[in-house]
Amino acid sequence: MAKHVLEDKASFTLRVHNPDVLTCIANLSNDEVFTPPDLANQMLDGVAEAWARSHDGQSLWQNPDVTFLDPFTKSGVFLREIVSRLTEGLANHISDLHDRVDHIVTKQVYGIGITGLTALLARRSVYCSKNATGKDSVARSFDRDWGNIWFERTEHAWAGENCVYCGASKAEYGRSDELETHAYAFIHKTDPRAVVAEMFGADMQFDVIIGNPPYQLADGGGTGSSARPIYQLFIKQAQLLEPRLLSMVVKANWYTGGKGLDGFRASMLGDRRVRRLTDFPDSRQAFDGVDIAGGVCFFLWDRDNPGDCVVETRIGGDTFTATRRLDEHSVFVRDNRALKIMEKVRAQEAESFSRRVSPRNPFTIEAPHERDKEGELYLYASGSDGRVDRSFVTRGHSLIDAWKVLVSKTSSEHAGQTDKQGRRRVLSRIEVMPPGTVATGSYLVVGPFASNEEAANAANYLRTRFARFLISTVLLTQNMTRSSYDFVPDRDFRRAWTDEDLFNHYELTASDIELIESQIKPIMFAPGENDA
Repeated sequence: MAKHVLEDKASFTLRVHNPDVLTCIANLSNDEVFTPPDLANQMLDGVAEAWARSHDGQSLWQNPDVTFLDPFTKSGVFLREIVSRLTEGLANHISDLHDRVDHIVTKQVYGIGITGLTALLARRSVYCSKNATGKDSVARSFDRDWGNIWFERTEHAWAGENCVYCGASKAEYGRSDELETHAYAFIHKTDPRAVVAEMFGADMQFDVIIGNPPYQLADGGGTGSSARPIYQLFIKQAQLLEPRLLSMVVKANWYTGGKGLDGFRASMLGDRRVRRLTDFPDSRQAFDGVDIAGGVCFFLWDRDNPGDCVVETRIGGDTFTATRRLDEHSVFVRDNRALKIMEKVRAQEAESFSRRVSPRNPFTIEAPHERDKEGELYLYASGSDGRVDRSFVTRGHSLIDAWKVLVSKTSSEHAGQTDKQGRRRVLSRIEVMPPGTVATGSYLVVGPFASNEEAANAANYLRTRFARFLISTVLLTQNMTRSSYDFVPDRDFRRAWTDEDLFNHYELTASDIELIESQIKPIMFAPGENDA
């Protein structure tokens, strides 16, 4: 074999090809996204910097004893880039290229495939062969064809209609042998050390765990299938292995919402070992062409060095960085600039506007709620309004005969999307509801108010850029709840409020106002009475 060919293989970067093959492969889905090499290297740079800070400036890539694990490898890009860095960094420690590469791939780099196909792809990326003991493999010391990149079919543990480990729906994933189960081995046992011991031996301890886990699985909830986040399960399992450093790229919906993520959110926000958080509100900046609602982020967890977190927000071509505690609030505010405005507001107010906002489905109208022209109550409904008999309304009775304000529970397409200037509307429907009216579960209701005038003032308050900006700071997806209004201050609605009034009241600076106006579209105020 020619020397330059061996060196090309040992580099594992395939940069002799243009473009890199791992930038071209199609994603499995929005839940199992292949990581671009550039993003993987950004994460590895952060890991290396943290290692150097903890080891008197020593290079992670010059240490022949450090071990790495990607417990949910797909393309093998993390492992490939680690091997490439170690191959260069260990040149003085192990001079022979063959011996150096063999040492790295057999003693330092490990992976767990998420499917049979991705395991083969990862082995091809790392060993230059899907068979680690094959004639084309750069490894020489393996006695098993899978090398250190493990995969075996794992079955879900069904309890009723869902898996006890990941919550997957039996109807969706109770599959025949020829189909993938998507029962990921790393999260299908209570003790991850037992999982690792079965795969790689009882004495394995990983210094660095890094990767991009699957994000969610259908759990069969609701009226049809629904998605349950599972990335948090991988994070918890990885932390139980107690690596020195842990870095993962995941969906950002854990900041403020996510199905079943309340405990995980509290844990992450309160964990002082989360030392860096890089946030992409637009996921396409991290994963080219992949639009993930709410964006994505990657974090660095440093076991032995707790402290404040460096929060880096990447918006367009700009990066905004601040060092702060993650548990300043019950949810995470992703934009450091917005946080400064919110702190000014909170410094002056004790009450939140959210206390006026109803829970989801405020009237819980029994089905069928025929939109009968003869119904006693006017019914606000998505698509077309109608009428409904009072007997079908099972909750929210104190609101029925009061003045109140209707707001959409979800940001509609025109409310959620930005205009050409990058501004959002945030709230799509804001209307005063007179007495004798109710709404379907497509809406939230604000109130009650003592008069039409107060309700109109509250509705126009929600039309201000100021109020909608504060809602947008914690609104990652289209779904809105009472908590979406947590950072909006309550006001006395016996008087009207304009943006100018609010900017002056909270002593916002010119740059604060510029930020608000650059992100929120103006909408017209409405007259005081709705003639429904």
